[in-house]
Amino acid sequence: MADFYNISCKKSYKVAVYSIPIDTMKIKSLIVTLVLLLPVAPLLQAETPAEKEARMKWFNEARFGMFIHWGVYSGAAGNFKGKPVPGAGEWLQSGGKIPAAEYREELLPKFNPLKYDPEAWVIAAKNAGIKYLVITSKHHDGFCLWDSKLTDLDVASTPYQKDLLKPLEEACRKHGIRFCLYHSIMDWSHPDYATKGPWRGNASNPKPDMDRFNAYLKGQLDELITAYHPGILWFDGEWEDAWTHERGEDLYNWLRKNDSKLIVNNRVDKGRKGMEGHTTDAKFKGDYGTPEQRIPPTGFGEGVSWESCMTMNGTWGFKADDQKWKSTETLVQNLIDIASKGGNYLLNVGPTGEGEIPTASLERLAEIGEWMKVNGESIHGTTASLFSKTSWKGRSTTRQLPDGGTRIYVHVFGQPEGGVITIDQLVTRPAKVTVLVHNGTPQISGSEGAWKIRLPEGSLQKFATVFALDFPVKPKIQAAIAKP
Repeated sequence: MADFYNISCKKSYKVAVYSIPIDTMKIKSLIVTLVLLLPVAPLLQAETPAEKEARMKWFNEARFGMFIHWGVYSGAAGNFKGKPVPGAGEWLQSGGKIPAAEYREELLPKFNPLKYDPEAWVIAAKNAGIKYLVITSKHHDGFCLWDSKLTDLDVASTPYQKDLLKPLEEACRKHGIRFCLYHSIMDWSHPDYATKGPWRGNASNPKPDMDRFNAYLKGQLDELITAYHPGILWFDGEWEDAWTHERGEDLYNWLRKNDSKLIVNNRVDKGRKGMEGHTTDAKFKGDYGTPEQRIPPTGFGEGVSWESCMTMNGTWGFKADDQKWKSTETLVQNLIDIASKGGNYLLNVGPTGEGEIPTASLERLAEIGEWMKVNGESIHGTTASLFSKTSWKGRSTTRQLPDGGTRIYVHVFGQPEGGVITIDQLVTRPAKVTVLVHNGTPQISGSEGAWKIRLPEGSLQKFATVFALDFPVKPKIQAAIAKP
């Protein structure tokens, strides 16, 4: 006797939920897979270093992005049926070991974000100095923020019904922000995702089939690329054994064939080193590294793109009782630290189920924006510090000037003793020194390898004070001398 399990489709594939023999499903899946993969894209051509540099240019100049975790878990706010669930807000289903059908029945009817204002979200990001935005099209629970033809576990099955991604993509385009998408590989709702679990959507399927799941995954990605043209596809959930290097390599190549300008993070494949996020083996695919909730002690070397994703409080998705907010000073200094090492800062907000970014997040974004209005040039379009370490409390970034000169931005944290800092690795005397806040001209004294710069009265700023050192050519930097 054939094995049975339930599936459902929608729109042009839409049927009621039936019990279908697996053998029949294999035939249907083969047909669907062939349809999804046609027309066949040309073979992926080898990319030269110069071509990759051009493709990655906007990303490497942006330095600051916004992460948005939003889904039906946002409406639950860390609780299920009136009881708190341990763990992160977006991991609600896993934290509570909630059966997929029960999770769906409880949360879909309650998700109705009537206060959603996508343009307000984008303006808040833009005013903070953010250059790109990455939102969760689908997180691990399988819920989709758009009306997918391949599932009814999506926004069209909620009271809200309308596409949540398109108005946000349009607002990003209007205000000059790059629109990008997070998409989970791992899927707790899908009957064919092959990591078994008694609470997952594959619980009643004795033989989950990753080939069928892969066709579903590519089908949804095809919908997203066609409808929203994201600048980045930010993958996650690749760590379980069900996802293999071969599948990651295939998916990366397939995506790049579909959109040659697309940027894909390294979580499409199996190469990242845990939360350190770095991929060192060239056989693994991915355009940049993804440290999570941490800033590496140093960067990953010249020519290596990376991005630290971090929360403002303790969780990614909205959780009402999470009030462990980082200070704006910490957030600004994180941004500076990451830029000084050649990376990007992807700072998360977790909107509520009603569609509002929490007030604490908006307040911090506004304060970051006030600092960036004056000092944004020391972040955007810069490269890593020329110094192996700083002899002052703070960091440094670098800019190549159009005339061939070099500008070093010096970020000073707090009040330096006597208002003076010493730069002990710099051999070349700066031709010009300015404070970005425009309150006077700093005084420079000392000698090579021990330049002293005195900040003018009234030039100190909240979070960090920035001044610029200009040189007609690239300055000479000596190695740091280890102190006993």
